[in-house]
Amino acid sequence: ISLLSPSNQASQTVTGHIDDCTCDVETIDAFNNYKLFPRLNELLESDYFRYYKVNLKKPCPFWNDNSHCGIRDCAVKPCPTDEVPNGIRSASYKYSEEASNHAEECEEANRLGAVDESLSKETQRAMLQWTRHDDSSDSFCEADDIHSPDAEYVDLLLNPERYTGYKGPDAWKIWNSIYEENCFKPQNVKRPLASGRGESLILLSGVCIEKRAFYKLISGLHASINIHLSARYLLQDTWSEKKWGPNVTEFQQRFDEVLTRGEGPRRLKNLYFLYLIELRALSKVLPFFDRPGFQLYTGNKSHDAEIKNLLLEILHLAKSFPLHFDENSFFAGNKKEAAKLKEEFRLHFKNITRIMDCVGCFKCRLWGKLQTQGLGTVLKILFSENLIGKIPESGPSYGFRLTRQEIVALFNAFGRVSTSVRELENFRNILRNMQ
Repeated sequence: ISLLSPSNQASQTVTGHIDDCTCDVETIDAFNNYKLFPRLNELLESDYFRYYKVNLKKPCPFWNDNSHCGIRDCAVKPCPTDEVPNGIRSASYKYSEEASNHAEECEEANRLGAVDESLSKETQRAMLQWTRHDDSSDSFCEADDIHSPDAEYVDLLLNPERYTGYKGPDAWKIWNSIYEENCFKPQNVKRPLASGRGESLILLSGVCIEKRAFYKLISGLHASINIHLSARYLLQDTWSEKKWGPNVTEFQQRFDEVLTRGEGPRRLKNLYFLYLIELRALSKVLPFFDRPGFQLYTGNKSHDAEIKNLLLEILHLAKSFPLHFDENSFFAGNKKEAAKLKEEFRLHFKNITRIMDCVGCFKCRLWGKLQTQGLGTVLKILFSENLIGKIPESGPSYGFRLTRQEIVALFNAFGRVSTSVRELENFRNILRNMQ
């Protein structure tokens, strides 16, 4: 994408090879913008993927700060219960995710009982809890308790991610905490950015690929969010009308090479790196969704079948991408050291998901929680390849499972990154016409 300096001269073009990958920017642009993005957008508008259950009332676990955004556009409008499709909100329906999970727990209890009928009910329940603990030990997210009274369904289409006008001090504090305390620190720190809009300018040489990848994933997520805010900026706010649209000045302040002291182009490359990681996860998880018994259940049988077909079409398209990221280089060294690094990797990211409860703007908190849970699900998939390969064509999958929350977060998070790549083309066209 061509960026303009304050003098309206082209200052940087982000093209070519992406570090630690075999892919390039141009291949991703063509694949995403003209093949995948339109199909993915259609999927995310369906009932199954538009409703997300979230608890926006959880207190910040890291510092005492109860300040919340008072701007009207920061608010999130939850759905009345009767507006959510029955198949999503009711665990009593046969193919709902909650019912499916419950059935698996019952089958597991029966299996344990068959091994030793002398086990007490308390012991069997404890063993089921141990199984759940084992599942959580592979989780990269601090997920909400969807059964909490404070958890509510939100229609994502009615609460879009966009610039709300909120400029509270917690935004800088949160990102600073993420980069300084939860990203693996590189060896060389050159200088902080004076603008406060992005991470410090750093050198990643001499850092192992896993730690480089972790940093670039977080930077790519940050870049993606900044693109959304620049592309859907509040341009007009009067008593009669509100208008959102692309704000080129805001975009330049976040990504122009001169204004960001060389950091903008690197942030955009990290966005493309994030895209490749999430695309790779979609290609890997195809067997989980391709089982005949798997249902995206909302209660509308014909529509559910259509959405599953569309989902499989997207996953097959993701698998067909010619230059996937090779995750086999992750944690490939000494087994003991690799296991230690993987656990550190998991705990760092889990901490980042908890930080989302410190965001003062509720709409920003909603999308922050969803996107970090989606990225956490991506990591869970990539590190569960052996388990996914053992999934039977029919019956429950004991080794690898995804909840409905994880599924919705996974595809919506990738939808946000896919949208960012598409928005870069819009800004490219706008800036080209300004020259």
